[in-house]
Amino acid sequence: MLKRALAITLGAAACAALPAEGEDLLQIYRDAVANDPALASARATWQATQEVVPQARAGLLPAVTLQGNANRQNFYERLHNIDPGFQFSTQFPQYNYTVSASQPLYRKQNLVAYDQAKQQIGQSDYVLAASQQDLIVRVAQAYFDVLLAQFTIELTESQKAAVSENLAQAKRNFEVGTATITDTNDAQAKFDQIVAQELAVQNDLDNKIATLAAIIGRQPKDLKRFRPGFQPDLPVPNAVERWIEMAMRDNTQVQIAKSNYDIAVLEVERQRAGHLPTLDLVASFNQAYQGASASVTAASAAAFDSRLGIVGVQLNVPLYLGGSVDSKVRQAVANLEANRQNLEGARRTAQLFTQTAFTGVTSGYAQIKALEQALVSAQVSYDSTKVGLEVGVRTNLDVLNQQQQVYQTRFNLAQAYYNFVINELKLRQAVGTLNEPDVEQINGLLGS
Repeated sequence: MLKRALAITLGAAACAALPAEGEDLLQIYRDAVANDPALASARATWQATQEVVPQARAGLLPAVTLQGNANRQNFYERLHNIDPGFQFSTQFPQYNYTVSASQPLYRKQNLVAYDQAKQQIGQSDYVLAASQQDLIVRVAQAYFDVLLAQFTIELTESQKAAVSENLAQAKRNFEVGTATITDTNDAQAKFDQIVAQELAVQNDLDNKIATLAAIIGRQPKDLKRFRPGFQPDLPVPNAVERWIEMAMRDNTQVQIAKSNYDIAVLEVERQRAGHLPTLDLVASFNQAYQGASASVTAASAAAFDSRLGIVGVQLNVPLYLGGSVDSKVRQAVANLEANRQNLEGARRTAQLFTQTAFTGVTSGYAQIKALEQALVSAQVSYDSTKVGLEVGVRTNLDVLNQQQQVYQTRFNLAQAYYNFVINELKLRQAVGTLNEPDVEQINGLLGS
């Protein structure tokens, strides 16, 4: 009896054969990886963050610039105190260009900024990993929500058929005088209730399918269900302290908060470096040319060509900058404290998340075992109640109530299976290890 009940209920695969063709969890997940906007945004952000290191490194490397200009000058002069007719005018072109180069020899702020950029690169990896793990949980939740909604419809249709048969039997018994009108009314009321429920569960299925479609960017096809024979296992190690210890170390949100804290520590150092001098190696080369052509009464105008090269070091010592450096240091110290508190908050959240997921797995395991037995008991009670009705010691309402208990227990068991799987994924997410192989492992339990 137990094996029969479990085969009927396991994994929401009751009452119907598995479809020959359908999409499994791994296919849905890979479509989500390709089409989910949240993950696509995270990938683009990760790619953009990779550029902070080259930008920060540029502050440590030579900088070379070229500046040039070309113009033509018109000059006119008339001397009134010598000869009213004397005047001088000329036109001459000017060209020059300057090549400047500098190599930082000591700029503490730039060195610290480079270290910050490397920290940002590491943090971006954790941010992307967190987005990928979140997608796995969202896809699995949406996938199993659709399966559970489909199973609810199947249960409702099955219960509707059973109550319809019970209603017909009650009407026949009333017509031959072996039952009262009360039995018919009870069966009719239950039938009407199921008809109303049928509309609600169909609407719920439509909503669940829409949620999954929003993740993968299209309407899903038939989804594969768990094969009969799936049995849950307790987590390994079966000690919440070990899982919390792993979460404190490897949880992605903790790692992101820790990176923010480390960056804030470097920011304090970078702002304090604003008090320090800077030393650069500088070099420049300038070449200029000027030509001229004189007009009527003036002497000939000269043209010239010049070159100038400079190599040296440049020292810049900040003496007083209006208090801006001290203000930025105080601001960085305050931000450091904020990030310290954020890190502590992330650790506490990770601990709570791990504790909740671990409890969900262990209690879910116990709940599944209890519901498996409850389903067997409910089925036995239903069968006994039907016999009692036949011999006149039970009423039709008793049969309907026991029938409802069987269907509700089957639904609760199917829901417990799905919750167990989701909590397993969340537990792995809490300790930062959730990845595609975990999806493949669950996918192996689905029907072909």
